[in-house]
Amino acid sequence: MSFLTRAMVAAFLVSALLCGARAQAPVQTSTQATAQPPDADVYSVRDAAAAGDAQAEFALGNQYFNGAGVPQDYSQALFWFTKSANQGFAAAQNQLGYMYQHKFGVPRDYKRAMAYYRSAAKQGYALGQYNVGGMFENGVGVKRDYKQAFDWYHKAADQNLPQAEKQVGYFYQCGYGVKQDYAQAHSWYLRAAGHGNFDAENQLGFFAEEGWGQPKNYAEALAWFYKAAEHGSNDAEENIGYLFQNGLGVQTDFAKAMAWYVEAAAHGNSNAENQIGWMYQFGQGVKPDDARAVTWYRMSAELGNRRGASNLDAFKNVLKIRGPGNWRAANTSVTDADIARAQRWANIQDLQRRIAGLEGDAQDQDDLAYQLEHTGKGKNDALTKLFNAAGSVPAVKYHAEAGKYRAEAAGLREELAELENQPQPIASLPTL
Repeated sequence: MSFLTRAMVAAFLVSALLCGARAQAPVQTSTQATAQPPDADVYSVRDAAAAGDAQAEFALGNQYFNGAGVPQDYSQALFWFTKSANQGFAAAQNQLGYMYQHKFGVPRDYKRAMAYYRSAAKQGYALGQYNVGGMFENGVGVKRDYKQAFDWYHKAADQNLPQAEKQVGYFYQCGYGVKQDYAQAHSWYLRAAGHGNFDAENQLGFFAEEGWGQPKNYAEALAWFYKAAEHGSNDAEENIGYLFQNGLGVQTDFAKAMAWYVEAAAHGNSNAENQIGWMYQFGQGVKPDDARAVTWYRMSAELGNRRGASNLDAFKNVLKIRGPGNWRAANTSVTDADIARAQRWANIQDLQRRIAGLEGDAQDQDDLAYQLEHTGKGKNDALTKLFNAAGSVPAVKYHAEAGKYRAEAAGLREELAELENQPQPIASLPTL
């Protein structure tokens, strides 16, 4: 993304452009299976799945995975995805890879994830090819290899998968596995944008803003950012805020900048949270407010934003230098509608992550119990010797642990449902 580059205080970090530079969030290495329509007939799907139809088995697993028409249940999703995958259904294989990569109801296992992705990819399944590329790009479960990543992304892009087209553009932008070529990057971004990819739209705006492979054109940049924002890109919302904050191609307007940053922050954009902290610290369009600046910096840092963390530390030092008690006074709990919206998003994401992790831990315990229950029955001689050497451990212990994890997950599901059903401040999206 683009960031504030003016050094208002020497101790504060200015943004560095990534790969010369990248203007978006890190690449997603997996794509969740497409959810069934909310009104899908669960019973007819179940009947077809019970009859052994691989596509229906996948559809039923998808309903359990997403909680569409049935209570969300990762163990049931795993069961039906596995049955479908065992029949060679590529979409199910890909989804199992996603579950094992991200610990959705199963223990995290990158090698198993890669194996499932490969099985889907070898059948020409575009999402499987894309996810294999993501594993190679990020060095997850395999040694990082940009050349292989590019090749797999290109295979998926050749099937018009928008996120793969965007990623091919990104590799040309950065020179990953290929010679850096802004013209090629721009071409692939246009292709991805034509297929509705808002990350590509955001990148096209950034190319115009920075003048990469073309003259700088802020009007064009803003037009692309607006388009991406309309399609749901919080990165684009943050970039629009930046243009208004710094008067790039538009008249400086701190009120508009703040409004766009707030909207981006409400969708988990940690850079926007950092920028809001900056505006409160230095009184850009708002009355300076040390406590709100600290709160926004901290929220940004808690999402892993290094600039938010650095600005929080630097501001803490500034406040301490000002005099005793300043840091203590600013380091207090502050909330308003904007902060509440951003915190709600973070809390929902945290609960979802914890639920998935607990379900994965439960499945791990059930797997151990299964291994114990089948020890000595020809399933695994090496495992049999291991358990015999360690002594007999009742499988019931592991089933009990699994039950505890699932009970805790159930409690968090109730907490999540309550949070999602709570009234929230009505968002007032800035005028385009």
